Amino acid sequence: MSNSEDSRPECPVGEASCKWLDQIGALQRQVDELSELVSTDALTGLFNFRHFKSMLQAEMDRSKRSGIPTSLVMVDLDHFKSVNDNYGHEVGNQALRHLAGILTSEVRTTDIVCRYGGEEFAMIFPETHLNLAVKVADRIREEIASSPIPVEGSDIRLTASMGASVYMKTSVLDIDDFIDSVDKYLYEAKQSGRNCICHIDYADLRSVTEVGVDERAMLFKTD
Repeated sequence: MSNSEDSRPECPVGEASCKWLDQIGALQRQVDELSELVSTDALTGLFNFRHFKSMLQAEMDRSKRSGIPTSLVMVDLDHFKSVNDNYGHEVGNQALRHLAGILTSEVRTTDIVCRYGGEEFAMIFPETHLNLAVKVADRIREEIASSPIPVEGSDIRLTASMGASVYMKTSVLDIDDFIDSVDKYLYEAKQSGRNCICHIDYADLRSVTEVGVDERAMLFKTD
């Protein structure tokens, strides 16, 4: 007998086939599907803005309790409007899915990748110091620039600008202010010529001397 059969509830009246249990099972599957739709962006398959805010708040709260920082990186495709204008919205959608694939392939399973809105994405790095998150984000930035999208016999080359900051036990920002602070660094990257990452000055942060096993694996990840 399979595990799924073993875990199936028994009919209260002992019937081999119980329509009530079948209906409950069907309803549970529908609830699971609806829950996924509520938290998932339909185009990219990434978590959506609503889920992003919920998870970021949870990680900020955990940083307050544990003292281990949470890093946040915002990613925005450069000149995305020109992609839509020159090639059409379907190619623009292809570019967004392409970026989503790169982001998810280059982070750990414990990291949280979301579509923030439009061509802007967010990566939450739980229990990760800023210097490690920035190095991983910069590796992702280079991967985006070196991975063109083949369209109509030519290649569309994409670049992305990024902003990053970190939330620590001593931080006093609420979630909206924290997001705004990272967005300001993203804007700074746009103003600095694009295809770069800007972040809070390391000198403004407390010295970090410990790097965990998971962080080292993330930093030195290779194909």
